[in-house]
Amino acid sequence: MEESTGRPPKKKVVVVGGGLVGALNACFFAKRGFDVEVFETREDIRQAKVVKGRSINLALSHRGRQALKQVGMEDKIVSQGIPMNSRMIHSLSGKQSAIPYGKKGQFILSVDRANLNKELLTEAETYPNTKLNFDHKLQDWSAETGLMTFARSDGSEEQINADLIVGCDGAFSVIRKQFLRRSRFNYSQTYIPHGYMELTMPPINGEFAMKPNYLHIWPRNTFMMIALPNLDKTFTCTLFMPFDEFEKITTGDDVIDFFQKYFPDAIPLMGVEALKEDYFRLPGQAMVSIKCSPYHIGDKCVLMGDAAHAVVPFYGQGMNAGFEDCIVFGEVLDQLNGDFSAVLPEYSRVRVPDDHAIADLAMYNYIEMRAHVNSKWFIFRKHVDNLLHVLMPNTIIPLYTMVTFTRTRYHEAVDRWHWQDKVINRGLLFSATGAVLGGSYLLIKNPPDISKLIIPAEKMWDRLVALWTH
Repeated sequence: MEESTGRPPKKKVVVVGGGLVGALNACFFAKRGFDVEVFETREDIRQAKVVKGRSINLALSHRGRQALKQVGMEDKIVSQGIPMNSRMIHSLSGKQSAIPYGKKGQFILSVDRANLNKELLTEAETYPNTKLNFDHKLQDWSAETGLMTFARSDGSEEQINADLIVGCDGAFSVIRKQFLRRSRFNYSQTYIPHGYMELTMPPINGEFAMKPNYLHIWPRNTFMMIALPNLDKTFTCTLFMPFDEFEKITTGDDVIDFFQKYFPDAIPLMGVEALKEDYFRLPGQAMVSIKCSPYHIGDKCVLMGDAAHAVVPFYGQGMNAGFEDCIVFGEVLDQLNGDFSAVLPEYSRVRVPDDHAIADLAMYNYIEMRAHVNSKWFIFRKHVDNLLHVLMPNTIIPLYTMVTFTRTRYHEAVDRWHWQDKVINRGLLFSATGAVLGGSYLLIKNPPDISKLIIPAEKMWDRLVALWTH
C-alpha cells in the first residue's frame, strides 16, 4: 500500500489476532494513516518463554515477499531465511535426486515462524498510530455498530469502537462465528485423514546433517517425511501420515522399526535415542482445510488469512496467500477510494475464487509430493514443462512457477494449468504417433536384411545365457 498524502484518515481499524497476517495487516493499515489496534488472546510472543503454536518453519515465496516489500520488511526477512532451490527426493535405497523448483536463481525460503511473527510485531510497533494489546480475549462484537468487548487476563473487560474489524484470528476464528449466524454465508471445513508430527535432525560436528539448500522429501506413496533447514544448522523434519498409522506405533522400538523400513537413511542423522524421545513428545496433529464466502459483513468486518481460508500445508502457500490478502485489500482500497461499503464486497468478490483455488491445489499437491514424485512420468513431464517454458516463456508456464514465483491469480493459474496440460499431453501423443508412423514408413521403404539380424540376435542370446549361468 502506498503512504497516504494529505490528512490521514481518522478511521479506527481493529485487527483481531496478532499472528503473522494480523501483525502484517497492522503495518499495512498503519502505513496508510489509520488508527490501528491489534488484540491478541495470547501473551506477547516476544516475551514468552515457551512459544506455543504450529509448525516451526515455513516456506516464504514471491507473494509473501511482495507483501513484506510493501512495508519495507523483505530484505530483513530474506536475510534471516535459508534459500531452497530444489526438492531433494530420498528413495528407499538412499539414492538422492534433485528436482529444481524453477529456473536457475529461483528459490523458496525456509523461515522461522516465531521469529517472523516477532519481527512483524516489532515493526508494527514502530508506527505511532498503532497499539498492540496482548492477553485480550474477544468476548463479543457488533457488526452493526463496531462495538467490541475484550476480556483481559485479570478478569476485567475493555470495550472499543471500530470503523473496521479485520478478523485475522486463525482457522478457529472467533470473529467468523458471528458470520455463521448470518444467512447466505457459506462455510465448509474438511479434516484430512493424515496428521503431522515434527521431529528434529540435529547438526553433525556443528554443520548441517544434509545439504541445506534443499527441501528434502522422503515420498512413500501413502505418507511422507519432509525436512526444512534452520539457521541453527538443524532440520525440522515433518512426518505426514494417516492417523491410524501413527496409532500403530506405540513403543520406541516400533519407531525405529518403522524408520528402518521406510526412512533408513534418516536414522543415523537423527540419532536412535533422540528419535525415540522426539516421536512421543507430541501426538500427531490434525490438519484442516476451511473455505467460506463471503469474507465480509457490511462495511464493518472482513476476514483474512486462515480465518478466511485455512489450507493444508502442501503447497507452501498458507502464509503467502494470507500475506497476499493484505496486498489485494490495499489494491481494492485504492481502486474504490477507501469507501469500506464498496471495498469489502469487492474484496470478497475478487479474493474468494483465488483462495478456494489454492485450498484445492494444496490438497492436490499432497498427492504429488508423497506419490507422484516417485513416478518417472512425473519427472519426465517436469523436464518437458521446464524445457517448453525456456523455449516459450510467455506461453508455457509450469503451475508451480505461476503459484510460487509470480502473482498470477490462483484460480487463473489453475485454469491455465489445465489448458497447458491438455495441449502438452496431446503434443506428446502426436509426437509419439508421428515417430511410430515415421519409423514404420522407413522400415517399409527400406526393409532390413533379416538374415543379418539373426546372427547378432543369436550372439546376444548366447551372452545373456552366459551371464545368467555365471
